[in-house]
Amino acid sequence: MPLREGGSLPGLAEANDGFLYVIKFRGAGQGRKALIAELIGGQVAKALGLRVPEIVFAGLDESFGRMEGDEEIQDLLKASTGLNLGLHFLSRAITFDPAAIRVEPDLSSQIVWLDSLLMNVDRTARNTNMLWWKKELWLIDHGAALYVHHNWNENALGYKSFPMIRNHVLLPWASRLRETNEEMKTKLTGDFIRDVVNQIPDVWLSEDLNFPDPNIHRNAYFSLLMNRLQNSDSFTNEARSAREAVI
Repeated sequence: MPLREGGSLPGLAEANDGFLYVIKFRGAGQGRKALIAELIGGQVAKALGLRVPEIVFAGLDESFGRMEGDEEIQDLLKASTGLNLGLHFLSRAITFDPAAIRVEPDLSSQIVWLDSLLMNVDRTARNTNMLWWKKELWLIDHGAALYVHHNWNENALGYKSFPMIRNHVLLPWASRLRETNEEMKTKLTGDFIRDVVNQIPDVWLSEDLNFPDPNIHRNAYFSLLMNRLQNSDSFTNEARSAREAVI
């Protein structure tokens, strides 16, 4: 079933393990880079103790959706044959509404810090990308994170700021950013970051002409994330200043 939300057009599908997953397709508008951001973002969030649906690699057979009547969706599925990404479907979850659900300062600060680290441009009041499920807050859709990888250049790895954090939906309640920074950055070791980037499949890295080899490409992600961690004081202070301007 197509989920006509946002520009990526994910789909809800039953996998051969009998579970339902929201499938992010490699043939969608942002392509494989959105899947890479989704994988990295989700794994980092889980390592920090935040709630993220189970992430799986989803192999799409060429016969999948063959009877789909919508030509646009048919083209999307044909372009997505092979390895895609799936997130466990949270049945009966509701979209997080900041006007109805108050998130306590510790959790708000942790999510703001995460999105500052990952340069996630898509956790705003317009599109919160969070779900309320079983009385807990769950993070979904990190496909817009690490946006600099859409235009790798010599400056991309040195990004220290993230001014768009001022639009974060939870920023007004993130009153413990300084304490969160000290706690969170110790949880993300170089070995963990290396393990995460090593999970990126070769086939998702093969189209970027900036990198002649998948391992060189993975090293770029490793360097970007390590640089962000090493400059966490900088982006934390930036988020604190942005919060002072909005409250």
